[in-house]
Amino acid sequence: MAISLRSVWFLSIAVASCVPASSWGQEADKEKVIALSRKIDELIAVRQKEAGVVPAPRADDSTYFRRLNLDLVGRIPTLLDHRDFLDNPDPDKRWEWVDRFLAADTYSRHFASVWRTQILGNNVQQQFAGFAPSFELWLTERFKSNVPYNRMVHELLTAGGANQAMAFQGNGANASPAAFYFVNENKPENLAAATTRTFLGVKLECAQCHAHPFAKWTRDQFWEFAAFYAGIQPANFRGGIQAAPNNNPGARQIKIPGTDKTVKAKFLSGKEPVWKDNQSSTTVLADWVTAADNPYFARAAVDQVWGYFFGISLLEPIMEPSDDSPVTHPELLDEMARQFTAQNFDLKFLIKAILHSDAYQRASTGITKASKEDYNLFTRMPVRGLTPEQLFDSVAEATSFGRGAAPVNVYNQPFNNQPASPRAQFLGKFTNQERRHETQTSILQALFLMNGKFLAERMDPKNNKDFDTLLNPGRPQPTAKRVEVLYIWVLSRLPRPEETERLVRYVDSGGPLGDPRKALSDVYWALLNSAEFMLNH
Repeated sequence: MAISLRSVWFLSIAVASCVPASSWGQEADKEKVIALSRKIDELIAVRQKEAGVVPAPRADDSTYFRRLNLDLVGRIPTLLDHRDFLDNPDPDKRWEWVDRFLAADTYSRHFASVWRTQILGNNVQQQFAGFAPSFELWLTERFKSNVPYNRMVHELLTAGGANQAMAFQGNGANASPAAFYFVNENKPENLAAATTRTFLGVKLECAQCHAHPFAKWTRDQFWEFAAFYAGIQPANFRGGIQAAPNNNPGARQIKIPGTDKTVKAKFLSGKEPVWKDNQSSTTVLADWVTAADNPYFARAAVDQVWGYFFGISLLEPIMEPSDDSPVTHPELLDEMARQFTAQNFDLKFLIKAILHSDAYQRASTGITKASKEDYNLFTRMPVRGLTPEQLFDSVAEATSFGRGAAPVNVYNQPFNNQPASPRAQFLGKFTNQERRHETQTSILQALFLMNGKFLAERMDPKNNKDFDTLLNPGRPQPTAKRVEVLYIWVLSRLPRPEETERLVRYVDSGGPLGDPRKALSDVYWALLNSAEFMLNH
């Protein structure tokens, strides 16, 4: 790069991640990742050629590294990580940093937050919200150990009974997947719909009350699937004390509401299970859902991961493929599912293959005018809205919140027992959006960022020692260098020449108040409230 980042050294504003680089392990594993990455690009290239479109070029290092941090760590890069990455001439540095992040605790905690939202949904009922931390803790432990995805889901689907009682007794403090049951109110119909939608990629709930006119699923099939959960009893909340439900794990049939008809538990394939003595219905269901030969499970998992990194599901616009809404890339989905299964449902293998593909590393701009504006062709990286957690944690990083003699743990506590905490207030105003490439910001959210108390306090040099250091006249620095540091700090890139010229002129003039310190604060505020900061691109 033309301008050295040594100018950031005079600031004591960044702490290295201190994450040791981990090895790839066996060379064969790396070769398999490379093979799948190439296959991903080959299959996408076929569709692009058929459509006559030209893909965008590769993203520059600054853009790529910011994107990678947001996706794997959950926040923008630290200054020292950013400098280390850009100053590293090694052509394999992108491989190295993917490996570093996947070996770090920050990845486990961030992905636990991501999957908590995917599994529990955006709006957890208040009476069950207290159990979400135990669910996220449980997920964190699984991601940290890289537990195979099929084992993780199997444990979750069998989390009733003893596991559910443990979560009750711990009042949400124990690591437990039982929140999946609580959020679905322990109702068979809710659990059936959530299971098929989340883990099989099928919207079965459309057939809950009547035959769906555009799908193959019948009402009987919905309730036959729900019958696996027939033994789960609703939780009781008595005087604020949670009592564990009295479940009947051997229940295998259910009555369809509003009718006199009772149906037996059956898989979506229409087959009846082969029941064994003393085997619970949910265990039988979990065995079938997570089986390697289940035609839905691996595809749904791959689509969840792909949708997170691109903001677009391969099964859009609905998760149940039909003649009217076909899978956009069936060969791609099938190939990734096949290899994901062959690698024993190793999520890190799948993540690495996606991250090392050209599709993921493309710029979000730079497409020729002849190209169609079609996200589904993956001609460029879709611009995605940040999740609430990503946005707050990025604001925290850009304003040095949580650093100092008594650092505040701001990144890894998605659910804080103190509702008045800045993070809790922030997350209460923002919700995850299903279509992240069509993100929208409400007026309330915009005002919270523009005029909120938290950001105002973090921009006060008395509360932000790093910004105070930048403003300190005792450390003479050209205005251009100060602007440069703000850009790297907030936007993870150097300012363009025209930006530097315009902002230096503004700061040196003192802005409306004739105060250069206040004018530099204005620049800081504008960058934090820019669309570039609030989007992943």
